[in-house]
Amino acid sequence: MARKLEGELRRGWTTGACATAAAKAAYTALLTGEFPDPVKISLPKGETPTFALAREGIDGDTAFAAIVKDAGDDPDVTHGALIRVDVALKTDGNGIEFRSGDGVGTVTRDGLPLAVGEPAINPAPRKMIETAIAETAEDHGGDGNVTVTVSVDGGAALAEKTWNPRLGILGGISILGTTGVVVPYSCSAWIESIHRGIDVARAASEATIAGCTGKTSEDQTQALLSLPHHAMIDMGDFVGGMLKYLRAHPVPNVAIGGGFAKLCKLAQGNLDLHSGRSQVDFGWLAGVAAKLGADHTVKTGIENANTAAEALSLSGNAGLPLADEIARRARAVAQDTVGDTGSAVQVLVFDRAGNLVGQSDG
Repeated sequence: MARKLEGELRRGWTTGACATAAAKAAYTALLTGEFPDPVKISLPKGETPTFALAREGIDGDTAFAAIVKDAGDDPDVTHGALIRVDVALKTDGNGIEFRSGDGVGTVTRDGLPLAVGEPAINPAPRKMIETAIAETAEDHGGDGNVTVTVSVDGGAALAEKTWNPRLGILGGISILGTTGVVVPYSCSAWIESIHRGIDVARAASEATIAGCTGKTSEDQTQALLSLPHHAMIDMGDFVGGMLKYLRAHPVPNVAIGGGFAKLCKLAQGNLDLHSGRSQVDFGWLAGVAAKLGADHTVKTGIENANTAAEALSLSGNAGLPLADEIARRARAVAQDTVGDTGSAVQVLVFDRAGNLVGQSDG
């Protein structure tokens, strides 16, 4: 399905909503002999979407239903994935047991909202499924004692495009979604992953974590500081989302690695480094260079530079430690955002080739 890049964007449904609908359809079939298609569910905020079944089947005390996830106009890695739920009746009277099927991960690290060994079906989707099973049991005379197994076709391969391996969720994707609704191009999912990454690092008693703006700076920062994968936080542009969470959930040492342009924005006081929400102020940057001793020619060149890389080159040719100064100023902003928590912040600045060109104290 083509994505809309402008105009009104279409919302979609989370893997948790799809799994809830599939579970309801399968359990209904076990109790009535028929699959509701489409199947309607209720979401936490009151929406009542309907889902068409892509596949279905029943065999004795087990039934399954599958739904193709529609993420709307969001560039979601699981858009188009087949979410399958098998529901099996059980007689032990212990309510719902959740299991991971093919393509759904298993938790292997502490720090996540699920215990080690649990299937990666997050608490909110579990609650949605539990509610749907209970309502279906009440409507059709069941007892609600079932095993719910969630599978995702190709989920193991999809998981490699997510943060799951770094978080210690192995074997597949997670079943996610607090509201059931995917908001196109929402920042909330990314920031939530940043928070979970910090939780995992803290649970592993890591003394140092690092958040980086991109793959190049991440690779270089990790190598320079000899950090394990689970200490690396996929910060991207959301330095504020990381630092504000660290203010309430501190670690001893925080490294921030990034390109010169991104860290200029942080040094200016911006906590969202996306190009659509903050820009490098070349007049400000020229002023910083002037305080380092830039002459009129260099200062004017930086003021009129087309890119931050050009400004960095001009300062480097003049022998000015501009990247070090940007690192120091970015560190001051970051340290102020973290607050008086005992965390020590260090900033590392890299050029486009991945060379370390500036660093703060710390």
